[in-house]
Amino acid sequence: MPGMSLCRWMLLSRMLLIGGLCWITLNSAAASSNSMLAVSADGTLLATVNRDNGSVSIVDLTSRKVLREIPVGHHPESATFLGDTFTLAVSVYGDDLVKLIDAYSGELQETIEVFDEPYGLAATADGKRLYITCEYPGQVVEYDVAEKKILRSMHAGKMPRGIALSEQQQRIYVTEYLTATVNAISLETGEIVDQWPGTASENLARQIVLHPTRTKAYVPHIRSRTTVDKGEGAIVPFVTVVDMEGGKGRRRKPIAMDAFNSIFVVANPWEAAISADGKKFAAVFAGTDDLYACKVLDDDYKELEFQRVLKVGMNPRAAQFSPDGRELYVLSSLDFAVDIFDTVQWQRLATIDVSQNPHSEEVLRGKILFYTALQPMVGARWISCSSCHPDGDSDGRTWQNAEGLRNTMSLAGMAWTHPIHWSADRDEVQDFEITVRGALMGGRGLIRGRVHGPLDKPNKGLSADLDALAAYSNTHKFALSPHAKGGLSEAALRGKELFFAKETKCAECHTGPCFTDSQPVQPFRKHNVGTGEDDPSETLGPEYDTPSLLGGYRAAPYLHHGRAATLDDVLTTCNPADKHGKTSHLTAAQRIDLVEFLKALPYEDAEVAATQAGLVKIEK
Repeated sequence: MPGMSLCRWMLLSRMLLIGGLCWITLNSAAASSNSMLAVSADGTLLATVNRDNGSVSIVDLTSRKVLREIPVGHHPESATFLGDTFTLAVSVYGDDLVKLIDAYSGELQETIEVFDEPYGLAATADGKRLYITCEYPGQVVEYDVAEKKILRSMHAGKMPRGIALSEQQQRIYVTEYLTATVNAISLETGEIVDQWPGTASENLARQIVLHPTRTKAYVPHIRSRTTVDKGEGAIVPFVTVVDMEGGKGRRRKPIAMDAFNSIFVVANPWEAAISADGKKFAAVFAGTDDLYACKVLDDDYKELEFQRVLKVGMNPRAAQFSPDGRELYVLSSLDFAVDIFDTVQWQRLATIDVSQNPHSEEVLRGKILFYTALQPMVGARWISCSSCHPDGDSDGRTWQNAEGLRNTMSLAGMAWTHPIHWSADRDEVQDFEITVRGALMGGRGLIRGRVHGPLDKPNKGLSADLDALAAYSNTHKFALSPHAKGGLSEAALRGKELFFAKETKCAECHTGPCFTDSQPVQPFRKHNVGTGEDDPSETLGPEYDTPSLLGGYRAAPYLHHGRAATLDDVLTTCNPADKHGKTSHLTAAQRIDLVEFLKALPYEDAEVAATQAGLVKIEK
């Protein structure tokens, strides 16, 4: 056949002999949704996104063998085949790129540059249009594959991740990551035309999948009950069914996954999948290594009927059905493998290693502990470290802790910015053994015997597992700000002058390459910036450790109690007495300039600068 490689022709010929011509239309009715797994329209190839490895693997589903592993860049998050072709689109979140790759040859066909953080992908049935969620600054990008150009960027809400394209290809549905809100965007106008808001506690919605014939969408997410300080009920797993027809009445039906199967607790729902005939549903739970297999009900009431729970590999992050619905593929990210199940008896047919562990054995062990909601880390299965710090990021929540209100901080750069916590009440990651054993997590713990208190004798060296947890936790790095890709803007340069001016005093505490005066030796430097009195439940204030300003462009809300919704609020409504730097004299234009500088941080590699400055890095 002209234009087709011999290996591709042989594979397609073999599939024709096995399955006849039915493969051509098997997947034609399925809507396109984002996933870390992608199945080609003919059912012959499976692509896996290997986030830790910075690669995608191509699996021949007939031979159950990996054809090749293709490097793509830092932290890929989603993949999809374009129409009935073997061109694979991959979002490379850490590099602000989407790459189009020939799945057979592994050759790069096109590189699409976006502003920042591309996450979800969805493609039209003909493969001519590709839609990309950009978590920051909150957009969906429409890309013309043939013309090789971006046609438009559409506002998509706050921090969108999940994306699905309706079968009629008239609307895009996206999920806001930190709110679980679903927004419908008209492809005619490019505007949000409908919305299904999440509740105040709903959180971490990475994906949305559409039913192929009913007007229903399914969103896996959690509820973060920030006033609960015990593991039981603090983090609750959900799949919400969204009625897309609109109208009056309940438009969202939340289904609690911990009570779905006779109070069998699962944790951290990551992705869901629905078969092309709309009869089968599956959801994976990354904290407890479980998969729920369900029957879809056309009842507008119960919606899903539990069939069975399957144990899968460690930290499952994706599930996809084959086009004919006879097989289900599950990606277990910390086993670096894919399990294949039949969907009649739900038996495991095969396990395929799709990539290799790129970490040291210690860091891998630490990552496994960080993500698990099982013993010895957790007693009641609801919560894991990653429930509040997914992939080392913040969950965007402010929690009521025993010491007062505490805004969740990112772990980025933590190795350079010890001590830990807003109140500098821990000087090593190993002190989190106290949290593991406490009411929130309720685990057995990683140390055999007595644990030293915070700021007491070191817990380092008392447990190999605890040291591994610390080693992984200290690996998270600062990402360069997208606002400084072309260097500092004129506004940011003016803001830089204001930041370092003696009058504003910003740089007195936010100093050095990490923009903090934190130091890993006692006495720790803490400051009263006038916010400690805002919270009557505060027990450790009013002085706090100086947080790094790096990555602040996407870290709202701000301050230890999370009461500053924007960076401008930090300078104005939350600093009325000029205790947090002197900002009351700034004009509105000057504040805009200062905010532009803050949004541009970091504009250089902070770790290189920290090394050159002789700062101490905590390795464990």
